[in-house]
Amino acid sequence: MPVSEETRLVERLQGGDASALEALMSEYATRVYRLAFGITRDQGDAEEVVQDVFLTVATKCATFAGRSALGSWIYRITTNSALNKRRGKRHELETSLEGHLPAFKEDGHREGDRSFLLADWSQNPERELLAGEARQTLERALDALPERYRAVLTLRDVEELSNEEVAELIGESVGSVKSRLHRARMALREELTRSLVSGWQGSPAGAPAARPAVS
Repeated sequence: MPVSEETRLVERLQGGDASALEALMSEYATRVYRLAFGITRDQGDAEEVVQDVFLTVATKCATFAGRSALGSWIYRITTNSALNKRRGKRHELETSLEGHLPAFKEDGHREGDRSFLLADWSQNPERELLAGEARQTLERALDALPERYRAVLTLRDVEELSNEEVAELIGESVGSVKSRLHRARMALREELTRSLVSGWQGSPAGAPAARPAVS
């Protein structure tokens, strides 16, 4: 949406025009839901966040001064609402990120079965990674990420915001965002690697010897 159109929309909303809120929801509801679900990993929670976000937009539109883009303001409200929604459930749903990261020996070589060194799921077509068991593994790995890591991953890799934009939205430094993003990506890659190796070990042929090593 062009900036001039967003400005007019906000002015209408601040003036009490209900149709402005409908137009805003039409423009942003899908993205708000996608971000909310990416953080909460729960359809019901995400739907509640969408309702909370637009209620907040309607009641606090007078506080929007236009110093940032309208979309950034809505994303910030969504991120905070989703993180708050998640906090009440994190202890029962989440595990330590360390359990999802690869372990290394003192000499720098990877711990674990030799098959882990041969696994390279990045060579598989994306449609294979996002289907069947691989997709289920990815979903479980996302569910297990601590909410701050999941928020960074969703904002960067799904919403395609810059590190600087993410840092502003979640109130952390750019360095912290980069660190969380790197570790979150490593955790997801590790879970897919373990799933791939498990599939090899369960097949009659075992792991193919020609697989290149994971970098």
